[in-house]
Amino acid sequence: MNKLMLTVFALFVVGILSGCSKTWSGIKSDSKSAWKSTKSTIHNATSD
Repeated sequence: MNKLMLTVFALFVVGILSGCSKTWSGIKSDSKSAWKSTKSTIHNATSD
């Protein structure tokens, strides 16, 4: 019974970590596009 619980727990941890990897990639991508947009907007507002 303990081996079964350990196996289930290990699979759960692996599932969580793989999901976090995809989430982190999405956060980095969103942050990069937000930074580019903000930089462009500020440049356009101050170039006149």
